[in-house]
Amino acid sequence: MRITQRDLAVAAGAVLLGWGASALARGHELLGPTVWDWNRLAVQKTDVGELRNLVRQPTATLAELEMHVTTLNPGLSSHPPHQHPNEELVIIDKGIVETLSGGKWERLGPGSVIFNASNAPHALRNVGDTPATYHVINWKTAATPTR
Repeated sequence: MRITQRDLAVAAGAVLLGWGASALARGHELLGPTVWDWNRLAVQKTDVGELRNLVRQPTATLAELEMHVTTLNPGLSSHPPHQHPNEELVIIDKGIVETLSGGKWERLGPGSVIFNASNAPHALRNVGDTPATYHVINWKTAATPTR
């Protein structure tokens, strides 16, 4: 079998594309098996309490996984009602909160779970006398709307 110039050109193109794909993948590494130790998470003070960022990264099945933990001081809201195209789960760890869900405010305590659907208006406020802590898990997939 004889190697032609066309064969060499195809091989060179494949090598270049492979290098390019490899460089692109390194810029957006997929999240693999990971653990987060609560005692080692960096604490960022905010105007309304504290924030612990865990991750914002693609996974094998998600375009982006974003997780953080918010501690919200008594009587405060995390932000005004808003909406976004990605879906999210909020898991209440400590405190008493009210959440805007489906157009109405619901009161929830520890162990409660909130699902904020794509582009559904939502909000959260601490209605208790102590700080409220909750875990937020957001994700984007190929099906996530751009707006």
